[in-house]
Order: sequence, then C-alpha cells, then structure tokens
Amino acid sequence: MVDVTTEIVIHRPREVVAGYAADPDHAPEWYTNIKTVSWESRPPLAVGSRLAFRARFLGRDLDYVYEFTELEPGTKLVMRTAQGPFPMQTTYTWADADGSSTRMALRNTGDPTGFSKVLSPVMAPMMRRAMRKDLARLKQLLESD
Repeated sequence: MVDVTTEIVIHRPREVVAGYAADPDHAPEWYTNIKTVSWESRPPLAVGSRLAFRARFLGRDLDYVYEFTELEPGTKLVMRTAQGPFPMQTTYTWADADGSSTRMALRNTGDPTGFSKVLSPVMAPMMRRAMRKDLARLKQLLESD
C-alpha cells in the first residue's frame, strides 16, 4: 500500500487555486509527469466524469482513466483510476490559510500491482518528490499571475 500526502501554501485566494487545480485541462501545465489529458465524458467536471491521462513515470509511459468520485468545489476533489496499471486514488483539498492564501493538500493512495508492485518500496519516496515538485510548479504558475 502506498499513501503519500504533500501540501503547500499558495498566496492566492482559494477559489483561484481550486478553480485552476481542479480543471483537468490544466494538469499537463503543473504536473511534471502528465503529458496529455482527454475527456471521455462531456465537460464540465462532475461526479462520474471520466478522463484519460497519459503520463511518464519511472521511465515508462502510462495510460490510465480517472473517474471523479467526489467534488466539493473549492474544498475537495477525489478521483480514482477506473482503468490503468496502478490502482490509485488522488485527493485534492483546499483550505483558507492566512488572509488571501490557500493551503492545498495532494494525497495519492493505491495498491501497486504488476511492475509497480516490484518497485513499491521505493515508490512512496519517488511519488512524494514528484508531488512536491508538482505543487511547487502550481504555486509558481499561480503566484506569477
């Protein structure tokens, strides 16, 4: 089992941070490993929406489909792989930090199988490093506006 959480404070209002981060079309801009996202269901994003992601992780191309299972705009978003090589659930949460800042947490949980299971002892630290880098990129993008 892999369970990794990272968080960051972004000096922008919660509705700005959540609005940008929860828009799947922005994922390739701030996620280092995500290369493309395509809608399998019709926008806008809602519980039950399905999106196909192509990522590059551990030197391999990964194709997977996320289904959105929980959506509380500006507060929480949960998506779970419906298809792909690594059963994973990703959760975003947003909370007001100080004044006009936002604390965003990113959590990935999953049970590696196949190729990923062999690497599970080193996967959590690698995921944590990648997730921190992704949140730092998100912070950079949103604070430079």
